Amino acid sequence: MTRLGRVPVVLVTGIDAEAMAATTIALQWDLPRAVVLRHDLDVEGQQLQRVVSDATDELERVVHHLEHVCVSCALREDVVPTMERLAADGRWDTVVVHLPVAAEPVQVCRVLELDRSAAPHVSITAVVAALGDGDTVDDLLGDDLLHERGLHTADDDERGVAETCTSLVEYADVVVVGEECGAEGLALLRMLARPGAELVGDPTLLDGPALLPGRHVHERAEAWVAPTRALGVPLVVNRHAWVLELTSERPFSPQRLLDDIESLGTEGIRLRGCFWLPTRPGAIGVLEGAGGQLSIGSGSPWGQRVPVTSLVAVGSTASRDRIDQLRTAFTRTLLDDAEVGARGVFWEAFDDGLEPWLGPVPRAAA
Repeated sequence: MTRLGRVPVVLVTGIDAEAMAATTIALQWDLPRAVVLRHDLDVEGQQLQRVVSDATDELERVVHHLEHVCVSCALREDVVPTMERLAADGRWDTVVVHLPVAAEPVQVCRVLELDRSAAPHVSITAVVAALGDGDTVDDLLGDDLLHERGLHTADDDERGVAETCTSLVEYADVVVVGEECGAEGLALLRMLARPGAELVGDPTLLDGPALLPGRHVHERAEAWVAPTRALGVPLVVNRHAWVLELTSERPFSPQRLLDDIESLGTEGIRLRGCFWLPTRPGAIGVLEGAGGQLSIGSGSPWGQRVPVTSLVAVGSTASRDRIDQLRTAFTRTLLDDAEVGARGVFWEAFDDGLEPWLGPVPRAAA
C-alpha cells in the first residue's frame, strides 16, 4: 500500500483493444498480487461488461443492460465504485484498471481528486496509454472519427481518433508504443507527451513495480493538459516533428475567429490552447483539436491572471509548411492596431456570434 494506506491503482487507456489487453496482461504478470478490473462498452448493444480477475482465475463477469450507454456514466456508476470495492477488500496489493477503449483517464482522476470520499482506499499511481501496431502518425494526426472505427463511447460521441489519442498521450505517465511506430511517430510522441513521461517499446518491457511508488502526480498532469499551459519556446523543429507556440496579450476578434477558425484547425496538426475575447474578457476561451477537427469552448474565469491568447501546435514532417500559415492565421485573428486604437480591448456588446459555443455574452463585458 501507499504511505497513506491506500491501494495503488494503475489505469490503462488507449484506442486499440488488443494493445490495451496486452499491456494489462503484462502488468498483471509483473504484479502477481494484483487484481485486474476491465470494463468494455457495447454502444450498439447498450451493454457495459465488467470482468474482474487475478492470477488465480476470473472472479467476476457482469453485464449491465442500460437504457443509455456512455463512458461518463460507466465511470461514475461502475468503474470508480468497483475500484474502491476491490481496493478495500484487502486481498490484493494493486488494482490494474483496464478502462473502456477511448475512455479518458482524466475523468477518473478528477473525480477522485475532487471527491476523496468516492474512493478513500484508492490511490492512482500511474496512467499508462497503450498504442496499437497501426500507423501511429495517422492515429495522432489523421482525420478518422471514432465512430468510423467503431470506437465511440456513446451514440453522440463525435470525437476524432486523433483528438482522443493525443489527449491520452498528453495525460499519460507511460506510453507503450506500437511495433510500427517508426521514427516519425516516436518524434511526435515525444513532442506531445509530458516531460518526464516514459516511452516503452513493448508491453513486456513495462516495469510494474516501478509504477507503484507514484508516477502519477495529479497537479503535474493537470498542468500539462491545461489550455493555459505555456511552453516558453516559440518553435522547435527536428527531422521528423515540430512544435510551435503562438502567444499574444491581445484578444481574438470574435468575427475573425468565426471566419478563420478553419485556418487555425488545419489538417495534420494537433492544436490546443486558450484565448480571450474583447466581448468576454473575464472568461478563458479554449481551442482544442487534431486532424483538422477543432472544438471551441469556455473554461474557468481568468480570475487574477492576466488574459493571454496562446496556442500550441504539433505536427509531423508532412505538415511543416503549415507553420507559416498558422503564424499568419493567428496574427490575422488577433485585434489589430486600428481596432485597439478605436475601441480598446474591452468591448460592450449584446452578442458576438459565438453564443452557440460560449453562451450569452456577459451583460457587463467592460
